[in-house]
Amino acid sequence: MTGVKLQPRFKLRNWPVRFETKAIHSGRAVDPSTGAVSLPLHTSTTFERGADGSFPFGFEYTRDANPTRNAFESAMAALEGGHEGIAFASGMAAIASVFESHPSTGRIVLPDDMYFGIRSLMDETDIGSRFDFAAVDMRNLDAVRDAVTSKRTGLVWVETPSNPMIRVVDISAICKIAHDAGAIAAVDNTWATPVLQHPLELGADAVMHSATKYIGGHSDLMAGVVIVPNASPLGRPLRMVQKHKGSVAAPFDCWLALRGLQTLPVRMRAHCEGAQKVAEALASHPRVEKVLFPGLQTDPGHDLATRQMSHYGAMLSFIVEGGADAAMAVAARLSLVVRATSLGGTHSLIEHRASVEGAKSKAPGGLLRISVGLEHPQDIIDDLMQALGATV
Repeated sequence: MTGVKLQPRFKLRNWPVRFETKAIHSGRAVDPSTGAVSLPLHTSTTFERGADGSFPFGFEYTRDANPTRNAFESAMAALEGGHEGIAFASGMAAIASVFESHPSTGRIVLPDDMYFGIRSLMDETDIGSRFDFAAVDMRNLDAVRDAVTSKRTGLVWVETPSNPMIRVVDISAICKIAHDAGAIAAVDNTWATPVLQHPLELGADAVMHSATKYIGGHSDLMAGVVIVPNASPLGRPLRMVQKHKGSVAAPFDCWLALRGLQTLPVRMRAHCEGAQKVAEALASHPRVEKVLFPGLQTDPGHDLATRQMSHYGAMLSFIVEGGADAAMAVAARLSLVVRATSLGGTHSLIEHRASVEGAKSKAPGGLLRISVGLEHPQDIIDDLMQALGATV
């Protein structure tokens, strides 16, 4: 091969490519020093200065910036159609940073069916005393408008589909309400992922992911990331919180998340197809009072999800006849589906949310939340059916 002139590789910024290609190539390229196709993991905490005191490679200290973390942030920005990604140590660190960084000290409006970790953030840290919070059913746009306009509001936090009631809310409409009131709107896109939903295109000012979930995809990392558009009022404040408060995503977790991104589109298709089959099977079971899943035509969020998402996701909840004791007994009889917290990994996971969340939980006693994994859908269904008492 000596003397052969290699053609330059294409650059994604100059060649429009589809989502699957972006998931593999965005934020990283073949390593110029070694030719390694897989992105190197940079664990160094410090970087050499030049003789003149400068940093010729652009890196000083890994809390400020790290090559692996930069690659993950760039990749997430590309997949969400944003300008910049800011990666944190966890999804909760990312959420807390958005709350602290919004450019007004006004009210924060939240969904009443919110991730329970946010309730704990408000109840058990200084966040709750520093900000005024109002929780509303965001399916009711008039209620959102009243909450936003009745008191000066700085941030509207949107979660769709919601946890654990799987409610779907209108991102475009809520963003307009926020903007009309001079507030910004941020969307937790963890459950939908950028494969299924693009909040920035729908008017959001920021998008948050718990990368621990579907982005990583294998239940073996912890990280969070916020993506903002160009000239966002959140961009610099979030970067300063990340840098000076030190809540940065570790290089190894970023490397694992980049690995997960490469298969995210393929995984999400399988997750969604499996969840649809599981939801339909549960909906026909006599011991299941209700299945909460927008892929069912009977679900209140079905039409909106059809317009707003490219598929219905892989999270569903179902309510077992007989209340909490009956639901716990069903979960106890499962042998394939794992009783564990979290979601978005290869394993199907189930939780009784009311017992996890405690006295302030809004989840019905009979509700079980399931993250449909990548096992064969019929095997998941068979396990659920035997646990519910059906003959397999």
